[in-house]
Amino acid sequence: MSDGRDDETVPDVDELLDRAGFDPETSVLTRRQAEVLALREQGVRQSTIAEFLGTSRANVSSIEASARSNVEKARETVTFVDALTAPVRIEVTAGSDLYDVPKRVYDACDDAGVKVNHTAPDLMKIVSDAAGDAVEGREVKETLFIGVTSDGRVRVRKHAETV
Repeated sequence: MSDGRDDETVPDVDELLDRAGFDPETSVLTRRQAEVLALREQGVRQSTIAEFLGTSRANVSSIEASARSNVEKARETVTFVDALTAPVRIEVTAGSDLYDVPKRVYDACDDAGVKVNHTAPDLMKIVSDAAGDAVEGREVKETLFIGVTSDGRVRVRKHAETV
């Protein structure tokens, strides 16, 4: 028994996009990218989508990759703007101990009158997860910028190298 069927049905794409609130005027995705992502999130195989759209599986794969890249860029942009406008901004330099970060965040938040609703272990996990390979164990390997928005959301960005 295979995990895909040749007779796989395609859900109503317009209904999927309507339910998710897709608006081509405000989205960073093209309608085709949104269609492909919506169908993939429903578990529809690329080959079935290609047949449905009258294109090749390779083209669907390319559309999906571009869509996912656009989504990641949009997320990064929101994180950047949140960090840029955050009332609390901290730079954590390479070589710092991750265990020192919560106190720095709490102190900066206290000074700015911002409440952050995370325990120290939760804060370290948020920073470590967002930083990816920039944190190894307890050591911060690359400079990080931590912003805390006025409503207490923590945003973490790696230092962007100037070219």
